[in-house]
Amino acid sequence: MIRQFDVKTNGPACHEITRDVAAWLRGQGDGLLVLMIRHTSASLLIQENADPEVQTDLIGWFDRLVPPSTDPSMRWLTHTYEGPDDMPAHIKSAMLPTSLQIPVQDGRMMLGRWQGIYVVEHRTRPHRRQVAALFQPLS
Repeated sequence: MIRQFDVKTNGPACHEITRDVAAWLRGQGDGLLVLMIRHTSASLLIQENADPEVQTDLIGWFDRLVPPSTDPSMRWLTHTYEGPDDMPAHIKSAMLPTSLQIPVQDGRMMLGRWQGIYVVEHRTRPHRRQVAALFQPLS
């Protein structure tokens, strides 16, 4: 079973998609869920979903780790014609997962109690991101 999830973003942030994915899996049996983001400047992440400050701090940390190309520490970048956030977004995407594999039991993802699935937007302007999903039932 294959599906695509569309996620609208408004700049750097973590956008939770756990509920949408869980609703799609409802009624399925045991199997494996594979998610893949179809972009090179955004990522997927399993992270705490109880306190939103976790996501805020993660985005802040990545921005400090990989600042925009206009920052003097990033003057070595050569891919700059798509804006000062583009190449740093590619670097962040290379550091985080772009696909996830999650076991499913009785139609429920086997995530931990405080875990959620997030699309992590690295670009500063709004985008529509696509996440491809495959549920492979066990035989």
